Amino acid sequence: MIARKQEVRRLLEQARRELTYIEGQPASWRNRRAINALQVKIERLMAEEYSLRLQIDRTRE
Repeated sequence: MIARKQEVRRLLEQARRELTYIEGQPASWRNRRAINALQVKIERLMAEEYSLRLQIDRTRE
């Protein structure tokens, strides 16, 4: 679980960097689609990270 959490954190940081880059580009329909897709991906990864964190904490108790 800890290894997966680290992988999720890495993917989350990568997605955030991509989002920052795309947001700095001129507006277009492609950019809006990419931004929306990245926002959904970031939300999913954040939820997975939170779930993993809870599971890890529960196993330590």
